[in-house]
Amino acid sequence: MPLALLALAVGAFGIGTTEFVMMGLLPDVADDLGISLPSAGHLVSAYALGVVVGAPLLAAATARMARRTVLIALMALFVAGNALSAFAPDHTWLLAARFLSGLPHGAFFGVGAVVATTMVAPERKARSVSLMFLGLTTANVVGVPVATLMGQNFGWRATFLGVSAIGLAAIASLALLIPRDRTPAPRSALRGELAALRSLPVWLALGTTVAGFGALFAAYSYITPMLTESAGYADTSVTLLLALFGVGATAGNLLGGRLADRSLRGTLFGGLVSLTVILALFPLLMRTEVSAALAVTVLGTAAFVTGSPLQLMVMEKASAAPSLASSANQAAFNLANAGGAWIGGLALSAGFGTTSPALAGALLSAFGVGVATVAYAVDRRVTPVAGRERVVAGRVPRQHEASGV
Repeated sequence: MPLALLALAVGAFGIGTTEFVMMGLLPDVADDLGISLPSAGHLVSAYALGVVVGAPLLAAATARMARRTVLIALMALFVAGNALSAFAPDHTWLLAARFLSGLPHGAFFGVGAVVATTMVAPERKARSVSLMFLGLTTANVVGVPVATLMGQNFGWRATFLGVSAIGLAAIASLALLIPRDRTPAPRSALRGELAALRSLPVWLALGTTVAGFGALFAAYSYITPMLTESAGYADTSVTLLLALFGVGATAGNLLGGRLADRSLRGTLFGGLVSLTVILALFPLLMRTEVSAALAVTVLGTAAFVTGSPLQLMVMEKASAAPSLASSANQAAFNLANAGGAWIGGLALSAGFGTTSPALAGALLSAFGVGVATVAYAVDRRVTPVAGRERVVAGRVPRQHEASGV
């Protein structure tokens, strides 16, 4: 694997840290700015909104630029947003800064995934995407705990200055390691890029992302009360358990990349079915501390096994606009974050019990299996008859591919 993937992983590490660290800093931010905790919670939503808005718009606006230049520019915007967060004088300015910080998130992962796949052989595409996402999953294990600790000891503003420094390191890495001749500017017009997103297979792939990761966030958003009220853990143990989730997510990401290079769709179905099963078993697994710790770890693994396959599938279904489609998948991921948390909250508010968000997630994941099945059926309908080369969304012919789809 080329060293240039390290530069993408560094950027992903910074983005993953700033996305999730706010959840641990909400009480400190609320006290410092003199606002309520629910008002501080809007800072999480502002970032997610920035991702959803920025992912397709920035990907479309930079469609004709060299991807190396785009990645550096997006990371510069990321640094600016986090630096402004550190110096925001009040809640309103901090909301605007968090929105700005979220704008480059989706486009960076979208363009980065395309760059990653151009630097490796076809049979290593999924693995290259998983190595870029390794920065995101590692952020949950290392970046978020360290950044939270920094904020608690030196003030929340120091956290965002630290994240800005990671962004500067990412810019230097991108400038040094991403080769110029491997990321030429696409020649397709914006109209052609947008037209590529009208494909039914593209929307089915995006729908699978929303359902699959919506299932994850339906449960994960309420994992703390499950661990404390159902499993009996003390509040002080939750941070360590969330780190176990990050370890599971990292393992799942790497495993998914390796398996998807052998069978893209098989890995996707396997991950979604595993996610459905583990979420359905949550009410049983949350009865003891040991089984609850195992459930949290396996949840991260099962969910993130599907990350690389979904990203690569969206790119392949929109081969004429891979950067735009890949960025749209990141917007879908954040819609899943918000929608999953909302659905899990509905189950909890309805009085179905502390572990009911996990059961709601199991239903969402089962729905994702259904969407993926429809996508598979659609692909089989449009696949050429036997005896002809099978080329799906720009993929290499079957005799040269190792994915086994």
